[in-house]
Amino acid sequence: MPLSEHEQRLLEQLEKQLHEDDPKFANSMGSDPIRAWSTRHIIVGVLGTIAGVLLLLVGVSLQNIFLGVLGFVVMGAGVYFATLRRVSGRKLKSGKPGKPKSSFMNNLEERWDERRRGDD
Repeated sequence: MPLSEHEQRLLEQLEKQLHEDDPKFANSMGSDPIRAWSTRHIIVGVLGTIAGVLLLLVGVSLQNIFLGVLGFVVMGAGVYFATLRRVSGRKLKSGKPGKPKSSFMNNLEERWDERRRGDD
């Protein structure tokens, strides 16, 4: 089910705040919009993986350890290359200039306090 416009704006705001507050964690989670999948990397990686599997099978059938190990290395390199992400030219938009930023947790705490005050 697609998100409403309001939910999408909230999600984008949360992502932006997370990147501002803890960029290392945000990058490790892989939700960085600056990085994108590359179709070329996927195709070349899959072809490399297939070539590695074929080399491995030929090495096993000929009982050639060197060819089998080479096939395994090529196969691993193909998988690694297929999972690489490229860096696009887009940058995150910064918030309103001049406005002091409050941290993500402070915003959540304020919302929580407002909800609790509303229940009393």
